[in-house]
Amino acid sequence: MKHELITDAVLIRNYIDGDENALSILIHRHKQRVYSFIYSKVFDRDITEDIFQDTFIKVIRNLKLGKYNEEGKFLPWVMRIAHNLVIDHFRKNSRMPKFDNTGDFNIFSVLGDSSLNAEKQLIKDQVECDVRRIIEELPEDQREVLIMRMYKDMSFKEISERTGVSINTALGRMRYALINLRKVIDKNNIILTN
Repeated sequence: MKHELITDAVLIRNYIDGDENALSILIHRHKQRVYSFIYSKVFDRDITEDIFQDTFIKVIRNLKLGKYNEEGKFLPWVMRIAHNLVIDHFRKNSRMPKFDNTGDFNIFSVLGDSSLNAEKQLIKDQVECDVRRIIEELPEDQREVLIMRMYKDMSFKEISERTGVSINTALGRMRYALINLRKVIDKNNIILTN
């Protein structure tokens, strides 16, 4: 059987049952996504390599301890581990102030740190680029309402007048736009700061 046809869930089960090769297939399958994500946050190949290795050490430890139970969601789980290790890296190196207790990375928590200006701008640009790309994937009627509301700061009454639909229809399109945005974000494992 070709490796591409074996699902992550089957590979995880095989690894837990003692097949070490199953783990190397999983790592190979997801290496590029995880590595690129980490690099996009730290902008340093050596640090990226370290965090990448730590991520999979943690993955292995959790799998061996039986702490993985998100069948079908292996990559988002790994990305969350990598995301948390990136936060830990910044905390340890005092390049960012302490985070709040939610554990979420928030770009606005670093605004006071002048040493991060270039990195903040790169991260902000990347997030904006990701959001624009996601918005482009929406159906046109939803995209139109979302852009008018979020970027042009128009009221639903103004949107209704501009588009020639009722306020309820405009509200409905906005609601579906937000639901679809969430689906695209989840599908592509995009981690947006809040």
